[in-house]
Amino acid sequence: MVKILKYLKWVFIGLVLLFIYAPILLLTVYSFNASETINRWEGFSWTHYEYFFNLENQPLQIVIQTIFLALVVASLSTLLATVGAIGIFYSKKRIGTALSGVNQIPVINAEVVTAISLAFLFVAFNLPKSTFIPLIIGQMVLCTPFVILSIIPKLKQMDNSLYEAALDLGASPTKALFSVVIPQISSGIVSGFLLAITLSLDDYIIAAYTKPNSFQTISTHIYSLAKGSTVNTIKSSYWALTALLFVIIIIAVVVMNIIANKKADKKS
Repeated sequence: MVKILKYLKWVFIGLVLLFIYAPILLLTVYSFNASETINRWEGFSWTHYEYFFNLENQPLQIVIQTIFLALVVASLSTLLATVGAIGIFYSKKRIGTALSGVNQIPVINAEVVTAISLAFLFVAFNLPKSTFIPLIIGQMVLCTPFVILSIIPKLKQMDNSLYEAALDLGASPTKALFSVVIPQISSGIVSGFLLAITLSLDDYIIAAYTKPNSFQTISTHIYSLAKGSTVNTIKSSYWALTALLFVIIIIAVVVMNIIANKKADKKS
């Protein structure tokens, strides 16, 4: 009976993993398909990769500008979130609780409500979308609360006596902050930064309401494609992007696990 339960456990885990990764694996396989539709196989081909990596075509240009936007938004969000998280942590209990509640509003709130509210706000302040300021601020509103939620647990886990010891030894609050506090919460900052990049890359609703008309992200570009002779070609070229991201993530996870195992072996 115990063996059957173990067997069923691994079957269940396998089905869950298959449910999660089957669509990605399917797109990865069809990224090598000569056909531009996913309902038939016409033979192995590098056509989609050749089209995607051609700088004269739209997909690669849009991916580059989307990544650049994500890096800018993630950097600003991480900087703001680090200051905010430290402020919340060292505030008085009532103030900290209130600020934490306010921080969770964009997380709980529907993204479309946030996008529409921001659009009205930018119109009220006469901020033209052509400046990119509404787009950057809009995505920062989306990303910053999640980065704060990544940093707060690290602040709670750190040894606060080290900060107080640094002050007792003559360090200024700024010196103690950058020498003691920041190194202890650096893992939370990095994870928050990576999360912000993911959220920015994935965002469609806020970008659709706040971006300049001449600017496209990956999501807005795919959704805005109208019927035409090159629509299927452009859409199928993004299959290549899906396959590349999937492979890069797998390699990164494997490398990180190998490094973690080596560190654990050294400690033991």
